[in-house]
Amino acid sequence: MKLEQLPQEFELARPVLQTIEQAGYEAYFVGGSVRDTILGKDIHDVDIATSAYPNEIKGLFKRTVDTGIEHGTVMILDHGTGYETTTFRSESTYTDFRRPDQVTFVRSLEEDLKRRDFTINALAMKEDGEVIDLFDGLTDLQEHRIRAVGDPQERFHEDALRMMRAVRFASQLDFTIEGPTKQAITDHADLLEKIAVERTQVELLKMLQGKMPQRGLQDMLDTGLWQYCPDFASHEVALTKLAHRLQQGATSNEAAWTLLATQFKLDTTGIGSFLKHWKTANQTIAAVQTATKTAELLLQGDLTAWQLYQCGATLTPVANEVAVTLGAPDRSNQLTRDLAALPIQTKKELAISGGDLMKAGVQPGPQLGAILGDLEYRVVMGELPNENAALVANSTAD
Repeated sequence: MKLEQLPQEFELARPVLQTIEQAGYEAYFVGGSVRDTILGKDIHDVDIATSAYPNEIKGLFKRTVDTGIEHGTVMILDHGTGYETTTFRSESTYTDFRRPDQVTFVRSLEEDLKRRDFTINALAMKEDGEVIDLFDGLTDLQEHRIRAVGDPQERFHEDALRMMRAVRFASQLDFTIEGPTKQAITDHADLLEKIAVERTQVELLKMLQGKMPQRGLQDMLDTGLWQYCPDFASHEVALTKLAHRLQQGATSNEAAWTLLATQFKLDTTGIGSFLKHWKTANQTIAAVQTATKTAELLLQGDLTAWQLYQCGATLTPVANEVAVTLGAPDRSNQLTRDLAALPIQTKKELAISGGDLMKAGVQPGPQLGAILGDLEYRVVMGELPNENAALVANSTAD
């Protein structure tokens, strides 16, 4: 197969491959960019694989960065763009189920491609667009199939994260995981516990934001992968229901986490514990706690002005998205109007400050904060105008 019209990203990178080839080495575009080009999707990173060793690559180009030279990867800087270029390699045993004990540089493209995870990711492309397919990945692309390269048992034993990558690709591409590959995931699902939570998190979030997240989630349930995700073990029923409800991917990481937290019926404390086990940032935890509370209220009915104000313009769409996924009517237009109609959008817009209260005779301390909070609430609820004089008068009324 030869691609006659290459994306601009490849066209710009062709001189890099030509330079390597003119020096007597092989060089190919590899990985997801080749797969996505064949599928007609936008591409992002352009990765290169070559028979040239790292020091040989560094001798061919003026500007390089050793991004992972111990694994054969050098970043070639060309006209302001960086191209990760990795030497063909073979790998030894994986005693930790995620990293090879030893990497050996080789000159063979086949040796390099056969260590990759799935046939659809084991495609290489020459600079002129000719696709090299040594493992029938083109057929798998055509038939929408995810199949491990070689023995799937070995592939998942080498790097257990590949199991999560399989369900992620099932969601993103709307592909089916073929029988032996899916069985190997089932057989090795427990090895997912060997993988750093941060790496599993990336795949989970991409899966939940994919084209067909219900497919990926169902594959997790079918294979037992779900049991080895942090804090998932007691939520099989909730996950099963969610797999049947999902019709489209979440629009953000916050929406994905809020979806899980709402479906799992986690309270504020539970959300904090759940997301800490997933190694998420405190800012994300706070956002999910707020969005989950709002989503639950939307599932029960409408929001008060105060509830809407607390959620804010950024998180209200997230809460509405989750509520709609879980069966609530879509209130996006009404919520947008209601947000715009609020007297203030943030506490900073309140027409009174702590300094104003102290000038009016309120002593510093907890009481001052309580008064400010009460005034903020009454303005949002329309009980007081957002005017300094009225707020000062009401702050000292008692």
